[in-house]
Amino acid sequence: MTWQASSYALLALAIASGFAWYERRKPPARVVGLVAVLAALAVVGRLAFAAVPNVKPTTDIVLFAGYALGGVPGFAVGAISAVASNVFLGQGPWTVWQMAAWGGVGIGGALLARATRGRELGRVELAIACGIAGLAFGAFMDVYQWTFAARQDLATYVAIATTSLPYNLAHAIGNVAFCLLIGPVFVRSLRRYRRRFEVSWAAPGVRGRAVGGSAAALVIALAIGVGLTVPTPASASSASRAVDYLERSQNRDGGFGGTDGQASSQLLTGWSALGLAAAGLNPRDVARPKGKNVVDYLRRSSKRFDDIGELQRTLLVLGAAGVSPRRFAGRNLLARLRRAQGADGSWRDNVAFTAFGLLALRAAGQRAGSTPVRRAADYLVAAQAPEGGWGFVPKAVSDVDDTGAVLQALVAAGRRGGVTAKGADYLREAQADDGGWGQLAGRESNAQSTSWAVQGLVAARAGLDTLDADPIAYLRGLQRKDGHFAYSQSSDQTPVWVTAQALAAIRRRELPIPEVRRGRKAAAAALDTSDSVGGATGGSGGDGPPPVLVAGGIALVVGLIAAAGWRARHGAPA
Repeated sequence: MTWQASSYALLALAIASGFAWYERRKPPARVVGLVAVLAALAVVGRLAFAAVPNVKPTTDIVLFAGYALGGVPGFAVGAISAVASNVFLGQGPWTVWQMAAWGGVGIGGALLARATRGRELGRVELAIACGIAGLAFGAFMDVYQWTFAARQDLATYVAIATTSLPYNLAHAIGNVAFCLLIGPVFVRSLRRYRRRFEVSWAAPGVRGRAVGGSAAALVIALAIGVGLTVPTPASASSASRAVDYLERSQNRDGGFGGTDGQASSQLLTGWSALGLAAAGLNPRDVARPKGKNVVDYLRRSSKRFDDIGELQRTLLVLGAAGVSPRRFAGRNLLARLRRAQGADGSWRDNVAFTAFGLLALRAAGQRAGSTPVRRAADYLVAAQAPEGGWGFVPKAVSDVDDTGAVLQALVAAGRRGGVTAKGADYLREAQADDGGWGQLAGRESNAQSTSWAVQGLVAARAGLDTLDADPIAYLRGLQRKDGHFAYSQSSDQTPVWVTAQALAAIRRRELPIPEVRRGRKAAAAALDTSDSVGGATGGSGGDGPPPVLVAGGIALVVGLIAAAGWRARHGAPA
C-alpha cells in the first residue's frame, strides 16, 4: 500500500470514528441545527474569501464552536465545513485531510476551554490561539503534500513546509485579524445560547389522569355554578401534577434528560432538582425506586467542575439539599467558585454568570455582606441598562430572562430598593397581553421567560396582583394532561426543563432555595398548601383560584346549608 493510500485510509477511519462519537452522544435536534448553521457559516466564510490566498474565517469559526460548545460539536462543524465547501471549490484526496484538520481544530478549541479551567480568554489571548490553530492546520496539510513526495523523511517535510510557509503565515495572520474583529462576541453569543442548544425537542406526552367519581362531579358542578375551578382529589393541583411528571421522568442514575427516557445531563438534572426543591422535595429524596438520587448523580457526573455554569448550578442544588459544598466529590466547590470571580466582581464579565455566581455564593452560606457577594452585586448594579433591565453582558439590550435572574441575585445580596424597583418596572412594561413574557419585549410568550419574570418579581416583592394580566394563569394554560408544561402555545420543547422552571414560578419561589426539609411527608404537606399560598407577592395568581372566588364558593356552600336547615326547621322539605 502506498503512503497516500495508507494515510487516506487511516484518516478516513479517524473521521468515521469522530462521527460515530458524535452519533453516540445522540445529539438532539437543536444541537444538530446549531452545528449545521455554524458549518454553513464556516463554508460561506471560506467561499467569500476564496480570492484571497489562505485568508478565511473558517478556522476561527470552527475553533469558536469547539471552545464554546465542546469537542463533539466542534469536530462536526470542522469536518462538515471541509466537505461542504469543497462541493464548490473541488473535491479530491485533500478533502479527507481538511476534514481531519478542521475537525481537529474543533477538538482543540474544546481542549483550550478545558485548559483555561472556566476562565474566559480575552480578545488577544483568543486571537493568539486562532493564529496557532492556523499554523497547526497548515502544518497538518503539509503532511498531505509530504505523502506525495519521492521520499518520506524529515528533510523532505521541512522543504515542503518552508515552501508553504508564506501561505500558512497568511492563514494565521488572517485568523488573528478575524478573531480580533469578531471573536469575543461570537464566543459569548454561543455560550449564551448553549443551554438551549444542548437540549432536545420532544413531543408532548400522552399520559394523564382521568377525572371521575360522583364526588368529583358534584364539586365540578358547584364550581361551574359559581365560576370557580377548584382542584379535586382526582384532578390534582398544577404543582403536584408537575411534580409527578418530573419524578416519572427521572432516570435510575439519578439524573434527568430532556424528556422521559432520554439520557441524563448535568444541565437538566440541576434545573429539575431546583424545580422539585421549590415544590418542597429535598434533592436527596428525589430518586426512583432502587435508583440513585440527584445528589448521587451530580457527584458522579461532574468530573472537574470546569464549566462555570455547571459549578454554579451544583452549588444551588447542594444548598437546597443541605449538603456542604466544601467537600463534594473531593473538591471545595465554594473555593473554586471564588477563585473564578474576576477582579471587577463578575464571572467572565457576563451578567448571567455573575447573577448565578452571586446566588451560588449565597446558597453556599456566604453572607450578604461578604466581600465576594458585595463585589458581584456592585457589578450587577453598574450593568443595569437605562430602560431598567439587564442584558447578558453590560451595555447589551435588556432581556426578560437576565433581568429576572439579576433581580433574584440583588435581593439575595440585600440590594432591594430603587435598582430592583426599576428592574421590576421593566418587566411590567415587557409583559404581553396574554400574561406571559417572551425573552425580549414584543416576542411570543414562553414558559421559561415567564418563569424568570415571575421569580424576579416575587424576589423584588413587586406584587403579581399589580400586573395587567395574570402570569400564573398563562403558565397553567400551558400545562398538559400528563402534568408537563409546554414551552409556548406553538412549541413543546424540552418538557422536563420547562416544567421544572414553571414549577418554581407557580410555587412563587425565588433563588437561592434554602435547605428543604427531608422526608416525603414534608414534601406532601408543602404541596397541599401550594394552591393557596399567596406569599409575599400578594398575587392573585397561583395554582389556586383567586381569593374572591374561593370566598364566593365558600359563601355559596354555607348559604345552601343554612337554607336547608331553615327549611327543615319550618317543616319544608329539604
